[in-house]
Amino acid sequence: MANPKKARGAAEKALVLVAVCLAALSMPLTFTGPAVALPAIGRSLGGSPIALYWVTNAFMLTFGSSLMAAGALADAYGRKRMFLTGVAAFGLFSALASVSPSIFWLDLARAAQGLAAALAFAGGAAALAQEFEGPGRMRAFSMLGTSFGIGLSFGPITSGLLIDAFGWTSIFLPVVAAAALSFGIAARFMRESRDPAATGLDWPGAASFTAALALLTYGFLKAPEAGWSDPAVVGLLAGAVLFFTVFGIVERRAARPMLDLSLFRYPRFVGVQLLAAAPAYAFVVLLVLLPVRFVGVEGMGEIAAGRLMIALSAPLLVLPLVAGWLTRWLPASVLCAGGLVVSAAGLFWLSGVPAGAPATALVLPMLTIGIGISLPWGLMDGLAVSVVPTERAGMATGIFNTTRVAGEGLALAVVGAVLSALTVGHLAGAGLGPSESRVAAAQRLVTGDLAAAQQLLPESGHDQLVAQYGLAFSSLLVVLTVVTLITAVVVFLFMGRKAGEEVVAEVAEA
Repeated sequence: MANPKKARGAAEKALVLVAVCLAALSMPLTFTGPAVALPAIGRSLGGSPIALYWVTNAFMLTFGSSLMAAGALADAYGRKRMFLTGVAAFGLFSALASVSPSIFWLDLARAAQGLAAALAFAGGAAALAQEFEGPGRMRAFSMLGTSFGIGLSFGPITSGLLIDAFGWTSIFLPVVAAAALSFGIAARFMRESRDPAATGLDWPGAASFTAALALLTYGFLKAPEAGWSDPAVVGLLAGAVLFFTVFGIVERRAARPMLDLSLFRYPRFVGVQLLAAAPAYAFVVLLVLLPVRFVGVEGMGEIAAGRLMIALSAPLLVLPLVAGWLTRWLPASVLCAGGLVVSAAGLFWLSGVPAGAPATALVLPMLTIGIGISLPWGLMDGLAVSVVPTERAGMATGIFNTTRVAGEGLALAVVGAVLSALTVGHLAGAGLGPSESRVAAAQRLVTGDLAAAQQLLPESGHDQLVAQYGLAFSSLLVVLTVVTLITAVVVFLFMGRKAGEEVVAEVAEA
């Protein structure tokens, strides 16, 4: 006869996993939803290209820059406390975003969402690391990755349906519902846990890192409009370098640093961090750029665009779990690097599809990208917590997810700047308009405002602008292909073939 206490314990652990996965499900919904809605948001609230960029970037910036601090807070003050605080605030600011009266207030609400998401994610992931051990922990984190995949897969089509039926403000309502359900389950079944050796938040480290990332992101967002030689842009980028330097000095001197820099002496730890950043430019940026292209430039409806985006993200529903199963026969380094190579092949294939092509020409290359990225996606979270002792789980998830989310936010800013520059070049090659008009038109095209671009370049036709933008987009995809292939090689060489337990032993001895 089964032990009732043991069975009840297993059920409670499962419910904790459900609560954390619900929160994880809601985060990509609030990321992909505004991407599909960006053209509609621009028509409704107006705003400059930079202000519209911040609709997506504000969330990613505050989410990424706060994760390490959130991990430290969870270790010091309680994983359950931080998770519940984050989930409650996440639901609240999502509701406020839906009633924002201007682009300024929407951007502020998005930034606040990111801060709340950092608390929820860091607290929830660290709580899972305490609830599960051994293979069960790997399975739990695979489910966490799958939850992200579900949010990414159904986020675009869900948002498209909501926008079509109720307007863009409705895209935040499923997020509020998921957050409320997650809070209720966690409040009842999640147990409190702390790191007994934690000393609180490293405030100088948190402040310098956040300042550095904010200045770097803003510099890349401002550069396409102002120019790379603009004093403000140069000042922002120089300030970012200065604060990153200060951060490194602070962390080396801290008795209990937010980021243990000594971990970067281990190639496998570095390999995991590179792996965390890889989906940013091989996959995540497309979740924003493709809906803007489909809806804003090519004139596709939100529902049709959302349906097409399923080809990119649907593999995340199944293949992350398959990747975990395949580790019985193949090293994680082979699966992760091989997946990135497949993703690079899809990026190159997609680069050959011109803007305005039928949807059928886009499905297979987008599906290939999604299949490729799904293999490392299912292994990354488990690998991240395998490289440090259990009691430093908050730090481990904080470092890994900071690398992943901050990389995504920075990649959006960098890739947007590159696409804008490439669009300017192609418009110039076609002899369209004076220099200043080309720069402004390129900015509008990148945010999906084709009508404004036509007003800035009245001598150009609709088809001509779409074609030049499409050529720039193809050039960008070739660049992303090369970067993804290089990352695949480096990840394979750095991660090696040792099991996670051997890495833990190496780190524990340091």
